[in-house]
Amino acid sequence: MRPLDPRLLRYASATRGTLAAGAGLAVLQTASIIASAWLLTDVVVRAIAGEPLASLGPTVGLLGLVVVVRAGLLWAVESVSSRGGARVVGQLRERLVAAVGGLGPGWVARRSTADVTLVAGHGMDALDGYFAKYLPQLIGTAIATPLLVLTIGWRDLTSGIILVITLPLIPVFMVLVGWATQAAQKQQWRALSTLSSGFLDVVAGLSTLKLFGRQHRQEARIRQVSEQYRVHTMRVLRMSFLSGFVLELAASLSVAVIAVTIGLRLLGGSLDLSVGLFVLLLAPEAFLPLRNVGASYHAAAEGIEAASNAFEVIEAAESVDVVTPRADAAAGTGLAFEDVRIAYDGRAVVDGFTAAVPPGTFAVLRAPSGAGKSSLVSAVLGFTASEGRIHAGGRTDAVGRREAIAWAGQRPGLLAGSIASNVALGDEGSALDRDARVAAALRDAAAAELDPTLELGPGGSGLSGGQAQRVAVARALYRLRSRRCPVLILDEPTSALDADTEARLLRAVRRAADDGTAVLVVSHRPAVAESADVVLTLPVRDASAAAAASTQSEESEVSGVR
Repeated sequence: MRPLDPRLLRYASATRGTLAAGAGLAVLQTASIIASAWLLTDVVVRAIAGEPLASLGPTVGLLGLVVVVRAGLLWAVESVSSRGGARVVGQLRERLVAAVGGLGPGWVARRSTADVTLVAGHGMDALDGYFAKYLPQLIGTAIATPLLVLTIGWRDLTSGIILVITLPLIPVFMVLVGWATQAAQKQQWRALSTLSSGFLDVVAGLSTLKLFGRQHRQEARIRQVSEQYRVHTMRVLRMSFLSGFVLELAASLSVAVIAVTIGLRLLGGSLDLSVGLFVLLLAPEAFLPLRNVGASYHAAAEGIEAASNAFEVIEAAESVDVVTPRADAAAGTGLAFEDVRIAYDGRAVVDGFTAAVPPGTFAVLRAPSGAGKSSLVSAVLGFTASEGRIHAGGRTDAVGRREAIAWAGQRPGLLAGSIASNVALGDEGSALDRDARVAAALRDAAAAELDPTLELGPGGSGLSGGQAQRVAVARALYRLRSRRCPVLILDEPTSALDADTEARLLRAVRRAADDGTAVLVVSHRPAVAESADVVLTLPVRDASAAAAASTQSEESEVSGVR
């Protein structure tokens, strides 16, 4: 594990400012250490020589000023590292969330939600220890230690040589201990991830477990995983204390060697008292940064492990081919497919699909289950890899297409909160405009009877399947109007609705098309096809591959809606 991962500089620009400020403060700190040792040596030597206290007053006053400055620099280092760490963690968390959104629901469906949440939440918070404790000591070691060694060698070459010989012992011990700590930290992180995933699964299915009287078995399982996490945590702490002892012992013995040689040379008369005392005061300061780096490494190890996991997610998102958003005049502002091909594990789900939905057109995509309809919608949103060209609102890149599309998937991704907050979903407009738009969107989605202030539970609990579906459609209509999206895509929006409610919702979809929106609805319902201007069909390819892909592409709606 590298002391400073260069990916931090790439993904969190605030790291550069934090490092630069830390380096400047480290230079000033080193200067204050040397000045305080010089002044203290001067005062002691002159006092031993018998100078009166009055003549020592200016030097003592200057020494007190340097001590105050040194204390202020310590406060400045902590303040800069804490503030800089907060900015870096915020930037890294923002990049992580954007990467998860860019990878899409298909990627999320293949991973544990608890793992992603753990990295973005607790893992990023653990980076505070890295920036508040470890990084300042690392910068101090890189700057202060060489300067102090050069200063000691300048005043006393023998002590400088001893320092050069003994100093490398501490990094050697740090590397050996660091390897063991890294392995233990990985085990601790895996145990925490297992505990988080298991606890989340138990909470999600608690009502079912209670119904069948199986909750006690899960209680025993959580207790077992918690015990494993406790054991791994105590192992990391034990290594931290033992490594601290080893580093302290090595530093103390090294300083003792220097002190003995200085004492012998003072007795022999080959060394001046002022030089010996000055070197003896600086020698522990030369070892201190290295000792602190070793001690603070353990406090930062969890954050470093979390940052490494976050970098993997961000790099996975960067590996997806993303083109800079641009308008394509030839594509118009509607929705178009040009020889689109989608394959999973080498099996074609959609092969050579070509179609167009011009602005102002209401099109329906029909095909048997497993033919790849949801996979095609996922490809339009950039959540599924595809070949060929897809245009949406004049954009051909995934990011641009998502900005141009308002959509609702088969599975309404509702959150805990009011119906209004689910429909608006992050809109920061004025409250009056937002409330009016929410009411209009619910009305057009045939859900006017729902109270916008009604509070929903986790996952949108509190609504029936049809009601949740209409809230998701209302959210798509809200986005369509608030962001003036040129394309509207609805995946099976009426599958859980009766005929009358379906007719009311289709009239709203028709009005959206008449207003110039390119509308694509995926549906098996005959009434939807009868209302459409164009009916598009997909040939059946590999149904098994399409069914597996459909499960992934429909896992989450929220990441693509807002």
